[in-house]
Amino acid sequence: MTGSNAAVKLGGLALVVAVVFGAAYGIGKVVGPVAAEPAPQAEAHEGMGEDSAAGEGHGDGHDAAASVPKGLQVSEGGVTLDVLTDGPAAGRRADFAFRILDEDGHAVTGFQLTHDKLMHLVVARRDLSGFQHVHPVMAADGTWRIPLTFPSAGDFRVFADFQRAGEDEGQTLGIDVPVAGTYTPTPLPQAALTAVAGEYRVTLSGKLEPGTTSKLTLSVDKGGVPVTDLQPYLAAYGHLIALRQGDLAYLHVHPDGEPGDGTTRPGPNIVFFAEVPTAGTYRLYLDFKHGDVVRTAEFTAVATKHGH
Repeated sequence: MTGSNAAVKLGGLALVVAVVFGAAYGIGKVVGPVAAEPAPQAEAHEGMGEDSAAGEGHGDGHDAAASVPKGLQVSEGGVTLDVLTDGPAAGRRADFAFRILDEDGHAVTGFQLTHDKLMHLVVARRDLSGFQHVHPVMAADGTWRIPLTFPSAGDFRVFADFQRAGEDEGQTLGIDVPVAGTYTPTPLPQAALTAVAGEYRVTLSGKLEPGTTSKLTLSVDKGGVPVTDLQPYLAAYGHLIALRQGDLAYLHVHPDGEPGDGTTRPGPNIVFFAEVPTAGTYRLYLDFKHGDVVRTAEFTAVATKHGH
């Protein structure tokens, strides 16, 4: 799925997504599909902890996992992201290949499904433009491939989001992929309460406040009519990926409840309980499926302390 389309459709009573920056991988846990005022306990797919200079640090990563945000390291937990594609050209569709290597340099081939896929690959340029969320296919030798287009020149951050077979938690490794050419930065859109794409409009209410749980509600309509028939995609009605401006710390979460569970409704609202560790600017990318098309709505959200 790509993030070129900005639109959204979301749950009936309210799909609840627990967005916790600074936790381990998982799905947000809530008592039911309707958001309660108290913040639910949750596990986030990838945490955002304190700022770190580790960047592309190599090493075991077990001790650092609690403090280093996910997606900032190319090696962590005994595995390394190894990109095989060299010098991708801007605007040209081509196979993008990579492997996950163990400590002995061997390609890992044992993975388990997370939301219907063995691997989630997320791509965004360093200025947070050009977002894509796609799903590569692994060959028998452990090489992952996906046709991919880097839309412009610049440094792109590539995140491999996966869970190894036999492991209780998922991992996210990140690496910069330079795309040659004249780089023209795209200014980050200012924070706004609506995102519009074609006939779709998404309205955001609530405010991110660092150090506490913030309730955010996304209300989706199409041509002014609330959307109530969101389609299941990757075993859920919505997927949220957040990147923090500056270091691109990574978070991926999913709504509580599942399509067909008898309680989760497909629109028009999604409620997030967001717990961000620091003040700052975040880019939120919400994936959803409607009319047999996967779409992405993008918001800029600024986390500020109460009273500021």
